[in-house]
Amino acid sequence: MSKAKDKPAATDAKTLHLSLAQGQTQGQAVAAVAASPSLNAAYVMDAYQANVLGSDVNLMALIEALQQSTDKAKAGDLTNLEAMLIGQATALQTIFTSLAKRAASQTLMPHYESFLGLALKAQAQSRATISALVDLKYPRQATFVKQANIAHGPQQVNNGSVPTATQSHAQEIKPLQNELLEDASNGSTQLDTRATATPARSHTTVETVAEVHRAAERKR
Repeated sequence: MSKAKDKPAATDAKTLHLSLAQGQTQGQAVAAVAASPSLNAAYVMDAYQANVLGSDVNLMALIEALQQSTDKAKAGDLTNLEAMLIGQATALQTIFTSLAKRAASQTLMPHYESFLGLALKAQAQSRATISALVDLKYPRQATFVKQANIAHGPQQVNNGSVPTATQSHAQEIKPLQNELLEDASNGSTQLDTRATATPARSHTTVETVAEVHRAAERKR
């Protein structure tokens, strides 16, 4: 009789009880629960911890515990996460010690390398978990470094405020071509490129060119 009563209790422990919100259909409620992170995590935990706590863990209670842990993390209380990382780092260190000890007792090189390789992987995971714990406990501060502009050639760097479109159009930029067409001898008078240039005489006297003495043509 007692065994017959225990079976429904085990079945009820794995049964989900859904409550419909106002205006929510049963299909929508099932979809919302299926997408719940707490539910997915609870199913994975239930599948892997059967050899730890047994298979009679109440699934609804496990989901509620995960939801409470999530609510605490949202509120800024990270004690559960810190405890989890500490536990994982300690467990990984235990695995490293066990595998390293088994590696030392091996007489064949392949077995030795296999156990030692697994031990070092566990050790690396433990160190990574400790690093994650430190980052969670003491977050790194962002550092802002002022830019230093060093150039050995022509370079234009604008570190100040960027001018708006109105300011850009308001400022008149003098073309380089206009500067080249200015007559510097008479102030800043611009040259008229369409005007006809007046011819001027310069060194009109042609002097006689001296006689050039060339070598006699060679006879063949």
